[in-house]
Amino acid sequence: MKPELVIIGGGLAGSEAAWQAAERGMKVLLYEMRPGTMTDVHRTGDLAELVCSNSFKSGDIFNAHGLLKEELRMLGSLIIMTADKNRIPAGSALAVDRSEFSKMVTEVITSHPNIRLIREEVPEPSFETPVIIATGPLTSDKMAEGLRKSIGYDFIYFYDAISPIISAGSIDETKVFRASRYNKGGDDYINCPMSRDEYENFYNAIMSAEKTPVKEFEKIPYFEGCMPVDALAERGMDTLLYGPLKPVGLRDPSAGKEPYAVVQLRQEDRFGQAYNMVGFQTRLKWPEQRRVFRMIPGLEEAEFLRYGSLHRNTYINSPLLLDDSLRLKKTDNIYFAGQIVGVEGYTESVAMGLIAGISATMHIRGDEFIPPPATAAIGALLNYVAAGGTSDFQPMNVNWGLLPPLLRKIRDKEMYRKKLVERAIKDIEKWKTQLKM
Repeated sequence: MKPELVIIGGGLAGSEAAWQAAERGMKVLLYEMRPGTMTDVHRTGDLAELVCSNSFKSGDIFNAHGLLKEELRMLGSLIIMTADKNRIPAGSALAVDRSEFSKMVTEVITSHPNIRLIREEVPEPSFETPVIIATGPLTSDKMAEGLRKSIGYDFIYFYDAISPIISAGSIDETKVFRASRYNKGGDDYINCPMSRDEYENFYNAIMSAEKTPVKEFEKIPYFEGCMPVDALAERGMDTLLYGPLKPVGLRDPSAGKEPYAVVQLRQEDRFGQAYNMVGFQTRLKWPEQRRVFRMIPGLEEAEFLRYGSLHRNTYINSPLLLDDSLRLKKTDNIYFAGQIVGVEGYTESVAMGLIAGISATMHIRGDEFIPPPATAAIGALLNYVAAGGTSDFQPMNVNWGLLPPLLRKIRDKEMYRKKLVERAIKDIEKWKTQLKM
């Protein structure tokens, strides 16, 4: 097969981009370096492996994350459709069995007649054929150096962390209760309640625990939406009570009241054999994780299937480098997609993969690419990436603040968001017609 489009990186964005292009008749060559060359956090060679959480966040359409997912469903997203098929209980969130999810994506991609998958690292890409760079936030040093030579700019970075995963059989069910916050979604979470004394002892243990050292000369910028629990604790004793340990919306049936603090565990797999510590991204050393996290009621004998860890994420200054089709401004056959463009989150990464796959296909065929409307979540996110400020550009989750306000003021918050959603859905339908999708 002579490729018309090369995609480097088989994560969420690369897989989505490959699918979108192949479904439109493009002959796609997809490179993925795993399992031959692994990263610090990946565990398998499957495409679209989820490394941080198994949750795509809220599925509520009146939440910005939920709206973006609904728009992606309307646009035929492979990743979101596969997530829906592998959904597991998680309240209003779209959480998946991460193993089954990535296996299904791999099967769909490898069986597509227009996609050829090559398992090898690309240290320095050739740009004779149009290329989508979707190497993600864990871009290898070799690739980063090759891209640096090509685009002429240094990459930006921040630090991210992942949460531990615990064996379900090691949780003491007599000390926990099952519920979703505000009873949304049923009894989907395991909740570990803490008294004030238990919380203060836990907080002091986190503060005194040994952390993973980072090179002294490196300033550590964290993404605010995924702060390590120990870094949050450094902001003050009460900070965690408004973050991952907030008790609001949860009632302990054995005590008949709201606990002082709560640690939530979210189901990780289809059979409920593993649970993720929600919001417990951490830089604590592994022995310290065992010691400190076993202070949580119900987790005294916790068996850790995966420890939390810290890793460096890489992204480019997209407003400076990319146009509104995610194409490099100075070269007409190089595109970027996924978290490397400066979006944060699984669904956001998928959205940028979808855009790159469609726009590259249209440009290759000589068609005009019309960006999605900024009144929709996907268009607003693209607008941030392509037209945001260049001097202080940082990764961004989708949020209501990215969408332009309604022309008519509405005081009621719920009604206002309902109207934003209605406008977005209507404008995405119109955009699909313009692209003849």
